[in-house]
Amino acid sequence: MRKVEVCSYNEKANEMFAEEAEKLNLIFGKEMVDIYHIGSTAVQGLKSKPIIDMLPVVKDIEKVDQYNDEMKKIGYQPKGENGIPGRRYFKKGGDNRTHHVHMYQLGSDEIKRHLVFRDYLRNHPDVMKSYGDLKEKLAKQFPYDIDSYINGKDPFVREIEEKELNWFNELI
Repeated sequence: MRKVEVCSYNEKANEMFAEEAEKLNLIFGKEMVDIYHIGSTAVQGLKSKPIIDMLPVVKDIEKVDQYNDEMKKIGYQPKGENGIPGRRYFKKGGDNRTHHVHMYQLGSDEIKRHLVFRDYLRNHPDVMKSYGDLKEKLAKQFPYDIDSYINGKDPFVREIEEKELNWFNELI
């Protein structure tokens, strides 16, 4: 059974992202348009699960499944859409997960949603701290119940998402 663990910010998170991004670039080549470090490990100072979340953007999401065998060779488990239409999801590390790959096609609204959420936390240290504290509390409360951990974060995340869109629209 996988334990929900929230840790202090890992100073090597960006380096770990870069190393893995290089491997994905070798596999997907010209099919990949860009790759972003997302999630809590992409926000300096934010407490997080020790998992690097990555968001590769591809030209054609339907072609991604052709690379499943190559992803398996570098330790990833392909999960298909895994509940989110238009996404391809891969996880690495089994119960001791190290990386999640959330792949979307260029133009997907999910790309902007993930990037704006990350950037909002980067630019609002008070919100970042509150979010980290909530995640730490939930991990202690639900150490072997990932669904309750996720559901416990949901109201806070939705509140941030409403604020972040207003913040983002003011920037542009």
